[in-house]
Amino acid sequence: MRPATATAAAVTTLIGVGAVAVAAGRHASEVALGTASGRPLPGDPRLTVHATGPDRVTLTRSLASLRPGTYGMTGHGLHAVVGPPLDRFPHTADTVVRRLERVERGALAPGTRVRLTPQLHTGTPETALGLPHEDIELPGELGPLPAWLVTGPRPTWVVTVHGVGTGREHALNLVPFYARRRVPVLVPAYRGDEGAPAPADGLGRLGDTEWRDVDAALRYAVRRGAGKIVLHGWGTGASMALRAAAESGVRDRIVGLVLDSPVLDWETTVRRLAAARGVPGPLVPLAVRAALGRTGPHADRLAAATAPDALRVPVLLAHGPDDTIAPWEPSVELAARRPDLVSLLTVREAPHTAMWNADPLRYEEALRRFLTPLM
Repeated sequence: MRPATATAAAVTTLIGVGAVAVAAGRHASEVALGTASGRPLPGDPRLTVHATGPDRVTLTRSLASLRPGTYGMTGHGLHAVVGPPLDRFPHTADTVVRRLERVERGALAPGTRVRLTPQLHTGTPETALGLPHEDIELPGELGPLPAWLVTGPRPTWVVTVHGVGTGREHALNLVPFYARRRVPVLVPAYRGDEGAPAPADGLGRLGDTEWRDVDAALRYAVRRGAGKIVLHGWGTGASMALRAAAESGVRDRIVGLVLDSPVLDWETTVRRLAAARGVPGPLVPLAVRAALGRTGPHADRLAAATAPDALRVPVLLAHGPDDTIAPWEPSVELAARRPDLVSLLTVREAPHTAMWNADPLRYEEALRRFLTPLM
């Protein structure tokens, strides 16, 4: 082969390989950041129901089914709630028996395939909890955003922000806590959620653009008379809360942040989401690079929102070392940088955004102490 011909062939090959790499990275980024509403978080295995009995269910033994606490359990046409493992019943080497709190939809039977989720409830505040609420629409940047408002007489409002893997129903876990304290709670959807506008490219930004929908919720609360606002966010919702506290035009009304499993390291979280959703190892770096190229330099903006001088209000930060999606270490570092403002509640044996599920009594006591001076 002549040198010129060989060079042309080599260049063509490199271009072809490069095009394949770009396409593979693009597809991998879509796997990691797709915004399908309620898409389950990766990482936890699907479990099999082996047996049921009065107030109990026998599941495949795994780290997930052995976790302490209370979780939702979902499957095809099914939603149930399970409590902690029950030591008084015999467990085989392959199974674990958990308390069955209730079946909200569908039926449990041996052979049913299920996943555990931090979201306990389905429906609305009224149908799920018996709490009257208003169905409202917020004027979002991309279009109307559905929201629930559970009213209360206090001038301090709570605005909740769910994360990836759940919908706004996740916030219903804590709505009864706030309702008992007569605190108004606004539970909004944001872009990509069911009933809300989707991003044009179908990709989430892990809070980097979605926070502007949180800003729309804050402005609505102010228009309705909120004198002070506490933002309570899970996962990427916690990142949105941080961005709103730093950049919202009504940030002066924000008096506190509750951050559950916050995504503080954007690239690591994308890498973990990609790997957990089945992207082959060699393609994970391409997924991160493609995600950055398609959605922008998130790390800089998130770092600015968590800089020591950027935090101006008290923060309750609930996180633990067993979170396989959002690394725990940045939360520890944030608490160490601002001990005057940040209280860290460490929860072990809890997956991403499930700190309340693993230890609801300790979580709610920490939340009560945090909120009392802000009311």
